[in-house]
Amino acid sequence: MTNPRFPIGEYQQPDKLSEAGRAAAIAKIDAMPATLRAAVAGMSDAQLDSTYREGSWTLRQVVHHLADSHVNSYTRFRLALTEDHPRIKPYDERKWAELEDARTLPVEVSLKLLEALHSRWVTLLRSLKPADFERTIDHPENGTMSIDQLLAMYAWHGEHHVAHIRLARERGN
Repeated sequence: MTNPRFPIGEYQQPDKLSEAGRAAAIAKIDAMPATLRAAVAGMSDAQLDSTYREGSWTLRQVVHHLADSHVNSYTRFRLALTEDHPRIKPYDERKWAELEDARTLPVEVSLKLLEALHSRWVTLLRSLKPADFERTIDHPENGTMSIDQLLAMYAWHGEHHVAHIRLARERGN
């Protein structure tokens, strides 16, 4: 049985990505908004307000969390490209998911945000030179992270949460 907490497996951070690995990760980031839209297509509010496992966020909160997380990620990429080893500010994703907008807003708002954001993000990523992927941020919880590592993590992150929604759908939520 698939682990409902990590339906595609836990994230494994690489030291560095190959050129092919980068292209694959960028393709995942590019595809994620459409994949997410397809995963929630036709779901009722009751389905969106159900959970994918005991104690988890609702599917609605998952969609809004992806928008929150990827907005922060895009900013981190831009900081890494324009500053020398910037210290980024983490945020409490659990508290963000409990805010009113994340609990009640239609998912369409975050789907549109993700489509626009990922369009910009992918354009930026495809413009980078190999040396740019070695630029770093200082993450207070994770230490030094390169753009390669951020790229791999967020490619996984989108697939991870889309898998939660698919899991809920398969279980009849």
